[in-house]
Amino acid sequence: MTNVSGFGVHTAMWAMEWNREAAEFAIPEAVKHDIDFLEITMLDPAGVDAAHTRALLEKHEIDCVCSLGLPLDKLPTDNPDGALDFLKMALDTSHAIGAKAMSGVIYGAIGQRTGVAPTEAEISSTARVVQKAAAYAQSLGMDYGLEAVNRYENHILNTARQAVDMVERVGAPNVFVHLDTYHMNIEEKGIANGILTAREHLKYIHLSASDRGTPGADTVAWDEVFGALAAIGFKGGMAMESFITVPPQIASALSVWRPVAPAREEVLGQGLPFLRNKARQYGLI
Repeated sequence: MTNVSGFGVHTAMWAMEWNREAAEFAIPEAVKHDIDFLEITMLDPAGVDAAHTRALLEKHEIDCVCSLGLPLDKLPTDNPDGALDFLKMALDTSHAIGAKAMSGVIYGAIGQRTGVAPTEAEISSTARVVQKAAAYAQSLGMDYGLEAVNRYENHILNTARQAVDMVERVGAPNVFVHLDTYHMNIEEKGIANGILTAREHLKYIHLSASDRGTPGADTVAWDEVFGALAAIGFKGGMAMESFITVPPQIASALSVWRPVAPAREEVLGQGLPFLRNKARQYGLI
C-alpha cells in the first residue's frame, strides 16, 4: 500500500472550505509545526484548485491525503450511480493534488441515518459502490480508507469490527480501515479493542479529543490508544483532528454547536506536542 505515514494534521485546524486562500494559509503553517502530511478535507471536490494545492505541497515538501463524506443525495444505498460518479470525481481531484489516499465517510454520508440498523441490502449496495470506487482508486495508484464514525453521524459503519467486515467483504488490496479516537470513545468496548480488531487493516487514525478540542485536555485514554498502536506495530498515518473551523453546512451534521477550544493556538501549542510526545513515548515516531 502507498498509504501515508508519520504525523499529520487535519486541515479543519485552519480552514474547512479548501480553496486557494486556505491552501496558502494552511500549508506553510503545517510546515512551521514540522508535520509529515496534511489531511485535506474537501467539502466541494469539484471546486478545488488541484494544481495550485499540488504546487504548494511540492514546494513545501509535504505529503497529503484527502478526505470527505458523500452528499446525502448521492448515497450508495439510494443512488449508487450518483455515488460512484461523485467518488470518481473526488478521486480525480485527490490524485491531481498528489494525495496518496482518499479516506473518510467515502462509503456514505455524514448525517446518513434511517433510524434503524443497516439492512443487508444497504450493506451490499454500499460494498458494491466501495468495490468499484476502490478499483478506480487503484488505477490511480491510490489507497481507499473507510472511517468508522459514531451512530449519530452514520448508521452503516460505527465500529472497527464493522469497518473490518466491510474491508474484507470488498476484498480489494488498497482498501483500509480508518479509525478515530473521538468515535471510538463512543462506540468501542474499550478503545484498545477497536485498534486490536482492525490490526492488519488499520492504516490511518484520527487522534481526536473526546470533545473534538485539545487532545490531552479530554477524557480519551491516550496511553491505551498509543499502547495498542505500538502493540500492533502500527506504521500508518496519525492525524490530529480538531474542529476549530466549522462552517454551518457541516456543523449540523457533526453536532458542533460551541467552540471546542479557545483558539487554534491552544490546540497546536498544547494538543499537538502532547500527541507527539505520546507517539514518541510508545516508539511510533
